Parts: sequence; C-alpha cells; structure tokens
Amino acid sequence: MARQRRTNKNDSRQAALFFEDDEVQTEVQETEEVMPDIEVILPEKKAEQPAEVPCADEAPAVRRRKLRFMSFGSGSSGNCAYFGNDDGGVLIDAGVDTKFVFEALRKNGITDDMVKGVVLTHDHGDHVRYAYNIVRRYKHIRLYCTPRLMNGLLRRHSVSRRIKEYQENVFKEIPFKIADFTITAFDASHDGSDNMGFMIENDGQKFVVAPDMGIINARTAFYAKEANYLMLESNYDSRMLDEGSYPEYLKQRIRKETGHLDNKAAAQFVAENYSEKLKYLFLCHLSNDNNTPEKALDTMRGALEKRGVTVGDCSNTLEMRDCAMQLYALPRYDCSPLFVLTD
Repeated sequence: MARQRRTNKNDSRQAALFFEDDEVQTEVQETEEVMPDIEVILPEKKAEQPAEVPCADEAPAVRRRKLRFMSFGSGSSGNCAYFGNDDGGVLIDAGVDTKFVFEALRKNGITDDMVKGVVLTHDHGDHVRYAYNIVRRYKHIRLYCTPRLMNGLLRRHSVSRRIKEYQENVFKEIPFKIADFTITAFDASHDGSDNMGFMIENDGQKFVVAPDMGIINARTAFYAKEANYLMLESNYDSRMLDEGSYPEYLKQRIRKETGHLDNKAAAQFVAENYSEKLKYLFLCHLSNDNNTPEKALDTMRGALEKRGVTVGDCSNTLEMRDCAMQLYALPRYDCSPLFVLTD
C-alpha cells in the first residue's frame, strides 16, 4: 500500500480537540392386485436410513473472521490505531486528525459505520486530542474510558464538558463489550491521570495493547503473555537519551517507572516470555529524538534470535511467512499498511 505522509500540525490538532465539527413426504400405499396366471413381483423396499444426528461432543463450525490492524501514527505527535474483523472494529486512542484517520480507513475498505467505538489508554494530548471531534462527527461512536481518565481529560485540556455525553464508563479488570469484541482494561505504569492497556478478544484470538509505560508491571505482564498479537512500547535507546540534548529533568521523567520503556527492557521482556502463540509484535511510540526504527527493531530481533525464534519483517514474502513471528515498528507520522493478521 502506498504510504501517506502526514505533517505534524500541532496548532490545528489542538483546535480540533475543542470545537470541530418442511419437506413433506407422501407415503404411497402399495397394493398387490391378484390376477390370473400373472405373477406380480413388487420392488424390494429399502430400509429407511436414520437421519444423521451430530455427536453431542461436536461443536458447530465457527466462521473465523479475518482480523485487521492498522496504525495512523505512533509517538508523541499523535497516537491512533484500528483493530477489527470483517464486520467492524474499534479505534485505540484518538490523537491523530479525524479526517486523516477515516480517509485512510475508507481507502482500505473500512467504512465509517464499521468503527464501533474508541478506547482511550490515558489522558495525554497525543492520545485524546481528537476524541471529542470524532464523537461529534460520528454520532454512533462512543468513548470507552474510566471515570478517572475522563476527569483528567477535562482537567488537563480545554474541551467541552459535553464530551461526557458520549462516554461509556469502563473499569480495570472488568471485561466489557463493543459489538462482538470482549475488551479488558488493565493497569499500566505511566504518569497520566489513569493509565491502562487493553486486551481485545475476538474469535478466540487476543490482541493486547501495551502503550506508554515506564516499566512492565505485573498486570501488563499477565495480559501481554496471553497475546497472539501484541502492540508494545519501545520508546527510547538508553545511550541516545543519555547523550541527547534533552534537559536533565526531562531525561529523568522518561526514565522513571511512570515514564517510558526503553528498547532493551521491551526486548528482554518479550524474549524471556516468548511463546509460539505470539504471531505479531508491533513496536509503538518510538521517540523521534532518542530512538530510531532500526535500533528498536535490531534490539528486539537480536533478543528473540538468541532464544532461537525466527523473526519476519511483515513483508509477506515466502521466506518471511515461514518465520515464527512477525515484527514491525509503527511509523510516527505515516499510516502503516493494513495488516490482515494470521494465526
């Protein structure tokens, strides 16, 4: 798919946050008529075959719908992604321009009505900037977040309080439904008002979103280990951060347990907890100044290959298809391809 370039225009994004607008059988009686000197031979009646009854242990066949994933931007400039199946899906965060997101979806055959809701991970602007704009423009879409997150959003940002009219309250560790998706929010270690990742289940497959976090805490680890498809932060390269131009207070904020996750920590966790059920790994929220896609991918690939895991690059070539797992770094400003996820 040809990639589409999006320019980082913070001013227009901020404005958008605020005010943009039954077979019946007839039984034939067989009669034998006696005639002189004629022998009547009737055809042999076949024994009736009992109707086939399915075994009680046999489950009815379930149509496995194709799962799809796409990112529209990942990083401090804006975060938004889509996860769905043949019938529709959900947006994960709302930090990228609404028009850009929905035009990209339409170009990939996903119509506006197929977006069933938006789940929010935390209240930082790069994740919620266009939340109100989305729900005002598309009235069938609801926002799913915790009450604390909504309160933080209203406190931190100049957004109309009418956004609460579109909110559906969710609570960590209590599954909820959007269409035919079962979603569970779990605690994440970050410095928003309330911070969480999500496990999204559909047709027996689990997609886990684990964005912004300083450490992989116990709850995040529990859900990440269950994933068939995992979106995990790999924010910075430690050496680049140390030697970079950020002021010391900002470096300390990034390194904190409630900050962001460095490449080595992300790679160590995945390598130590890898299982064959993990088929796709998407690295997200890469820093523009303290990381590169090459560094993040090389660090993760190296750790997995030491475990003997063959790692593909999502290119879908014959060689890459045979790899145990596919790895991809989500672009900061551009759309990713639309991934049709295999199990």
